[in-house]
Amino acid sequence: MQSSLTSSSVDRSSSSPRRRGWRLIVRWSLLIACGLLLLSASAIAWVHISIAPHLHTDATTVPQRRVALVFGAGVRPDGRLSRILAQRVDAAIALYQAGTVEKLLMTGDNAQPEYNEVAAMQRYAIDRGVSPDDITLDYAGFRTYDSCMRATRIFGVDAAVLVTQRYHQPRALYTCRAMGIDAVGFGVPDWEIYPTGMMRYYTLREYAAILVSLIEVHITRPAPRFLGPFEGIR
Repeated sequence: MQSSLTSSSVDRSSSSPRRRGWRLIVRWSLLIACGLLLLSASAIAWVHISIAPHLHTDATTVPQRRVALVFGAGVRPDGRLSRILAQRVDAAIALYQAGTVEKLLMTGDNAQPEYNEVAAMQRYAIDRGVSPDDITLDYAGFRTYDSCMRATRIFGVDAAVLVTQRYHQPRALYTCRAMGIDAVGFGVPDWEIYPTGMMRYYTLREYAAILVSLIEVHITRPAPRFLGPFEGIR
């Protein structure tokens, strides 16, 4: 009996430090996770607040710029623009026809020969009255960071209206402005048009993309996937 009690006491005393150690690890892990979550939320909020004065949702209030930077999105296998992309190009055409911008710089993905966002965007705009001479194509705008950097380094853009949906504007505006472009944004409607579940997914994905962009813009500053020689805007 005495031996059993002694053995049980030893087991409890030896496991107690281990339990305290695990509790400490869990406690610190939770504190670190909460800290990172708070830091991330603050960074995202800061981006949204900092770009707010430069974001417009009414075409009549958009300041004049020579160039509209139109961001690409999905194109269907038959070459038709996805609804999101068609609305971006329609918004850019409206600015062009109103005289707010003179040139459209269309930036998107053409990594594969059979998939060409900007050529489809160009056809769509020409069919709706935009002069081919006023359209410039950036075939290597694979992501927002690349599009902004190529706009300034390859096409010499120092001021532009960014045309994309509102959920995407904070990242686009912040990134382009951080690269020295005097950018304003024309936010195409999104939450009012698309299903709530879809917009929640896009918004959450965009929050993560904003954090990546902050690291790239302020810390790593990677080169775009393709850079190339200077081309300018016609």
